[in-house]
Amino acid sequence: MSDKSAIEWTDATWNPVTGCTKVSRGCDNCYAERFAERFRGTPGHPYESGFDLRLRKDRLKQPCSWRRPRMIFVNSMSDLFHKDIPIEFIDAVFETMETADHHIFQVLTKRSSLMRNYLRRRYDAGLSPEHIWCGVSVEDQAATTRIRHLQDAPVSIRFLSIEPLLGPVGDLDLDGISWVIVGGESGPRARPMKPEWALSIRDLCQENRVPFFFKQWGGRTPKAGGRLLEGVEYNDTPADRTPGKNLALQLAS
Repeated sequence: MSDKSAIEWTDATWNPVTGCTKVSRGCDNCYAERFAERFRGTPGHPYESGFDLRLRKDRLKQPCSWRRPRMIFVNSMSDLFHKDIPIEFIDAVFETMETADHHIFQVLTKRSSLMRNYLRRRYDAGLSPEHIWCGVSVEDQAATTRIRHLQDAPVSIRFLSIEPLLGPVGDLDLDGISWVIVGGESGPRARPMKPEWALSIRDLCQENRVPFFFKQWGGRTPKAGGRLLEGVEYNDTPADRTPGKNLALQLAS
């Protein structure tokens, strides 16, 4: 768990699982893999095994002891719905999130059908708690099928992380979507994001009254291109950033 995060749309990270495998071209230049593999073979380091999938049972209860409410990005170094993570372990993660309801948890996946199926089983009598936000990553139009899986899941607050944005996404269906984050790729092999791709998404969000957050242009480093889109910094979120308050949607006017 990291008490602070450089990720603009969250306050902290919690990694009860680390490591992953690639599922689409959005994974090609994975920042988490690049970071973890630097330490492969370093005795005693948390990433001694590099980016191999690891369940971190000792971290399962960490948010319960974190008293100050905050926004927590779950598994910034993995994907909670990786096919090799046992259902029982996912259950344990959700039990912690349900218990530590003074926080807001942000769960993000590319394995959208597996998340949908899990949430249907867990919340068959209703919706997920409002302090557990669930989202999918989308990098181009081919990946927009994940949005339908998210829309079909029993989720109170759904969000899209359109990062890295690698191509146009077309006319997005934002029905039931509470938040959209857009960002360009960063790192030594960063692929450029065209302005019209980001502007098209911003316009769709404004038309559909969906909060829009522009994270970065990307480049060699995350901060290289800055965060201004047509001279404006977009920081909209779907709810007050102070966990524990009313989580009703605050749609952009």
